[in-house]
Amino acid sequence: MIRLIAIDLDGTLLDSHWQGPEANRRALERAIERGIHIVLVTGRRFSFTHSVTEQLHDDIALIVNNGALIKSPEGATLLRRLLPRDVARAVIAATRDYRPVTALVFDRPEDSQIVFERIDWNDPRSRADFERNRQFLNEIRPLEDSLTEDPIQVMYTGPVAEMRRLVATLRSLPFSGDFSLAVAEYEARDFTIVDVIEHSCSKGSALSQWAEHLGIPREEILAIGDNLNDREMLDFAGLAVVMGNASPGLKSLGWPVTLSNDEGGVAAAIEQYVLADRHP
Repeated sequence: MIRLIAIDLDGTLLDSHWQGPEANRRALERAIERGIHIVLVTGRRFSFTHSVTEQLHDDIALIVNNGALIKSPEGATLLRRLLPRDVARAVIAATRDYRPVTALVFDRPEDSQIVFERIDWNDPRSRADFERNRQFLNEIRPLEDSLTEDPIQVMYTGPVAEMRRLVATLRSLPFSGDFSLAVAEYEARDFTIVDVIEHSCSKGSALSQWAEHLGIPREEILAIGDNLNDREMLDFAGLAVVMGNASPGLKSLGWPVTLSNDEGGVAAAIEQYVLADRHP
């Protein structure tokens, strides 16, 4: 019996226009009516994720920043694992060639949540995202000067091939055991997000802690995701389902596949494996 459903956001709960299909909302409501716990598990910040939960239900917990923070729907921090600032400083020093696409992300109310050394407002790849997050952005040069407190993460964005080279560089660093990597690839858009986070952080480890807090064993958890940074979460869950639009690397691992995010794949998975109680 499933008692907790963990759902990724981008490419999973949200469609390709960053909207939540009505079918997903109805399926979540029916699951909540049965007493099933829902947690959104995302690489996004709380500020973005909260706007989504407001459209769904006021009793949905949030695992954000790839597991670095667990927040209540009201924004109270229930768990926080920050990246030590000396590790962040060493990481950005070792990846100086990627400085134009490097940002530091902090756990702050609003201003300066995301700090770049310089923001290119005309960058066609990132312009729309910059505009959506304008109120949270700041520029500080040099970037290291913003490390007045421990950040949540060092974040890089860029084309798939370039970010794969970056990941190889990060994994080869002599202090790579001092941090973890969370990678989300969108090959169709030629876009990748790489997050350097605290060494014990992942969506899976945060989900494990939240499930323990609720007293729910992993066998009673359904997890739904679409990208590489969902793998630890899917590995932890007793039942894992991947989206029809999932990255090829995730699909190759053999988990059941539901419909795509534009077809209400989350609703289809909940209907099949929770509401109808049919397990693969």
